[in-house]
Amino acid sequence: MSSNSWRGSRAVAVSVVSTMLIVGCASTQQQAPVEERATPAVRPPSPAPAAVPAPPVKPLRGIENAGKPGYYTIRPGDTLIRIGLENGQSWKDIARWSGIDNPNQIEVGEVVRVVPPSVDPSVVATRPVASARVESRPLDARPAPAATSASASSAPTAVATAASAGESASAAAPSAPAPAPAPRETPATREPDDNINWIWPAGGPVSGTFDDARNKGITITGKAGDPVLAAADGRVVYAGSGLRGYGNLVIVKHNNTYLTAYAHNQTLLVKEDQVVRRGQRIAEMGSSDASRVQLHFEIRKQGKPIDPARLLPPR
Repeated sequence: MSSNSWRGSRAVAVSVVSTMLIVGCASTQQQAPVEERATPAVRPPSPAPAAVPAPPVKPLRGIENAGKPGYYTIRPGDTLIRIGLENGQSWKDIARWSGIDNPNQIEVGEVVRVVPPSVDPSVVATRPVASARVESRPLDARPAPAATSASASSAPTAVATAASAGESASAAAPSAPAPAPAPRETPATREPDDNINWIWPAGGPVSGTFDDARNKGITITGKAGDPVLAAADGRVVYAGSGLRGYGNLVIVKHNNTYLTAYAHNQTLLVKEDQVVRRGQRIAEMGSSDASRVQLHFEIRKQGKPIDPARLLPPR
């Protein structure tokens, strides 16, 4: 073999070995591990907590009647007892007319009814306490006597006769017209409820007179245990001590217009809804919620205090 052939064979061998080594290395080479990282999930923002709806505001009882005649808007410090006294009604009636189940649960601003449902409040509000009647007569007529009902019933005939006579006289002898007499005012007409036969509720001396600003009635002094009498027939609408400043109190309703109050008693002898008679002993005089033994006595007309001395008989 020539040297050139040997060299060629050697070169081929080296080339083959080199190729095999390269292929072997390439087949055993391991790729670096690839770590897959999961893309973090994007959470949607949490919804804001739903607003809790406020409880509905309950409208005040009777607010739709505020300011109307026959209704009263409750003020701080009011009780149904005081509202009844100042409006001439039983507190129980006011509660019933106004749909109040618990008289101790009333709120400032509520409106209660203080006249019976069967009564037109506008008529009560506009009714005058007393009215004077003015009577008109013909210019030349003389007032007819009013001593008896018979003379009163013949008054129209007498007026007509006098007018005819006046006309005949004027036809026979003309004369200057007589001056018109002033209208004759008659005493104030009395409502049926005004016909009450009053008596004094106690026999002691009067130590305090009526003053609309400071004393809503009169004060009668006496000894503890002295009898307190109903001033007229009626029905007890309150008996208790729930009205500040009055002590042990009795309120008697006589009709739709008048009620009386008897305060500072030592002992109460009647109960609510009890019918009492004029002169009946309803309490014993005392000093409850007062500085001395006394009876504070009120007469109220349509809830408004009036001077009892105007109605009580003279002593």
